[in-house]
Amino acid sequence: MAKEQTSFPRYLIGNWKCNKSLSQALNWFDEFAGMYQPIPDVEVIIAPPVVVLAQLADHLKKLDVPGISLAAQDLSPFPPGSYTGAITADMLNGIADYAIVGHSERRRYFHETSQDVTNKVSEAADSRIKPIVCVDKSYAMSQLTSLLDIDCEHLLIAYSPVDALSYRAPEPVEMVTEAAEFIGNIYPNQPIVYGGSINPKNAAHYTAISGIAGLFVGAASLDPHAFNEVHQIVSDPVTRG
Repeated sequence: MAKEQTSFPRYLIGNWKCNKSLSQALNWFDEFAGMYQPIPDVEVIIAPPVVVLAQLADHLKKLDVPGISLAAQDLSPFPPGSYTGAITADMLNGIADYAIVGHSERRRYFHETSQDVTNKVSEAADSRIKPIVCVDKSYAMSQLTSLLDIDCEHLLIAYSPVDALSYRAPEPVEMVTEAAEFIGNIYPNQPIVYGGSINPKNAAHYTAISGIAGLFVGAASLDPHAFNEVHQIVSDPVTRG
């Protein structure tokens, strides 16, 4: 059976992808901070475009709101060196606590392989950046088993089925439940979050799944009001699995 996630914090991750200028990002945080009510065991993680990460890190310090962290949307699979355009894990120290790796869009459009993802997790672990590893059930076994030899205490697994992202329709609850159990059997000691067309109308169905420790939100995270609604659902003990 999959490991119960009750010992883990709850996570709400917002992936802005390739959206928002600096002024739009600052306004988003100002609006969200005005509505946001921190919950001690719920961590909110926002992944903005990398070009605004440093400014948002400074802005978050000024806002002084607890329970919110930043994530990079990607990082280099290589250490510092002659890799033009790359952003290494150690460059993120003091700016982001997390980094998304292995997102299906990176695999699809940038032709990243499971070995690339493994290298990125290794680089993140060496720099104490917590990786959020995205997997689909079709390659979860090969991807996750390749990570077992990496000493990475803080790792989140984001089950993000490709079809749910491509067709913008969430995967049925029954299939997510099966996937969480499958992933939990491979990697039993890490929290699993679900991502795939999550919004305020369907979020409660997925937070109630046993073995799911939170949600990974795309489009709905661009609107601070919608994202706050999802945060309230994730924070509600009644909707937890």
